[in-house]
Amino acid sequence: MTRTYATTGHERRLFVPPPAESVPLAPPQHPDPPIYRAVLRVWAESGRTLPGRHDPEWVRLAAPLVRPGQFGGFRGPGDPG
Repeated sequence: MTRTYATTGHERRLFVPPPAESVPLAPPQHPDPPIYRAVLRVWAESGRTLPGRHDPEWVRLAAPLVRPGQFGGFRGPGDPG
């Protein structure tokens, strides 16, 4: 701890952490092997889902089904109430 003294003469202690060590860098990323790139190309050409890419069909299937009037607010035409 580092000691400091105020002008009133009271001793104050401040915690000063030691300097942190530098964080090691992540290992360099290697490019995908040719066989993996070929599989991705074939999948993309046939319209299949690709790892790490946006999939609109999954978003549609995983979206919650909300019915008109389920959470209050405006009701649709023909809804009682």
